This record gives sequence, C-alpha cells and structure tokens, in this order.
Amino acid sequence: MLFRDRTHAGQILAEKLRKYANRPGLVILALPRGGVPVAYEVAKALNAPLDIFLVRKLGLPWHPELAMGAIADGDIRILNDDIIRAYRVPKLVIEKVATEERSELERRQKEYSEFANRPKDDWKTAILVDDGLATGATMFAAVLSLRKIGCDHIVIAVPVSALDTLVWLKSHVEEIVCAETPETLGSVGSWYQNFDQTSDEEVKGFLLLSRLASNGTSSLQSHA
Repeated sequence: MLFRDRTHAGQILAEKLRKYANRPGLVILALPRGGVPVAYEVAKALNAPLDIFLVRKLGLPWHPELAMGAIADGDIRILNDDIIRAYRVPKLVIEKVATEERSELERRQKEYSEFANRPKDDWKTAILVDDGLATGATMFAAVLSLRKIGCDHIVIAVPVSALDTLVWLKSHVEEIVCAETPETLGSVGSWYQNFDQTSDEEVKGFLLLSRLASNGTSSLQSHA
C-alpha cells in the first residue's frame, strides 16, 4: 500500500481502531511533528481528544535518520547499544546530541503549550500515533514515559513499520495496530506519495481544530 499523504494514512489507521471509539479516558497522543496529521484523523474518527507526546530521536551526527537512542518527557533516555558499538560513537558525541535534542524538546514544549498539555490524570487509555516506525526508538521512549506517569493501557498505532520493530515493541504495550508491516521497510517516507515535512504551524493548527471540536461536542452534550 502506498499512502497518498499522512491524512490518508490516518484515515486508514482510524478504521482499524474503531473499537476504541467513544471510550472514556481515551486520548490520542501524536509524536510530533509527522505523527500529528495522522493522529488528527484518528482522534476525529474515534471522537477522542488529541494531544502530543514529545520525544526526540538521538540521531547519529553523520546519519541523523539512524537513531542511536531517544529522549522523552519525564527525563526518559534510551540508547541503542548495538548502533553505538557498531559506529563506535564516543560518549562525548552522545551527550552533545542529547543536549541539542533536549533543547529542541523544550522549545517545542513552549511552542505547543497553548494548544496541548491536557491533564495527564485523564489518560487511562492512550493510543500513541506516528507516521511510521523504523528503529522504534522514539516510540519506545514514549511508552516508557507513559508508564512512568501511570498509564495502564497503551496502544501503538502506525500506518507502516518494520516488522522486527513491531516484534520488539509488542511485549511493552497492550496492543499494536499497523496497516503495513513489510519485512524490508526501506524508509518510512518511501511509503508515502507526499511526505513533506510537517511544520510547527501545522501542528498547532491540528491541535486547535481538535480542541475546538472537543469543546463543541462537550457544549452539545451539556445542552442535550
């Protein structure tokens, strides 16, 4: 399957998640920025609030798409020892990349704070959404962070993922939903006709639209 864009991928994913529609305590958590357009379609179809979960990949300086680890909210940091050993990455380089990515994570916290950050106590069932998984490092960091704040039912939902990554993540969550699981992934972007970068403004736009929709639903229910 080749997805037209992230919106199309989100619509396909939403159909596979229909059993979660209208579930109390459900939140759709997007990994920004690319996961947000996908998650918006899921949240809309399931009548669930949309929020973001901030994670950052620790990419190799000379190969940024290859993750040697990841960081997430809650001071979570994971490292891929196999990648670090294979590429002989010095500790100094790891710390430099981690510092840079922590700064970007904090920047995004400030950038999106007006539109995100619903009370985490309400997160009983969380569906973590991204536009695809290669190594799965950022998704795993998000899962660990969610467990740390007490979320007891976590679902990973992605349009496409490397098969071995799903096998690895399966034991860490309650469910994984994925539209395409090729044995050879290539790159996530190769599964999309349009894989343009998602901007901060687009992220905030999707969050605002979801917030307005939620408020409108709540208002209608209160007057029913």
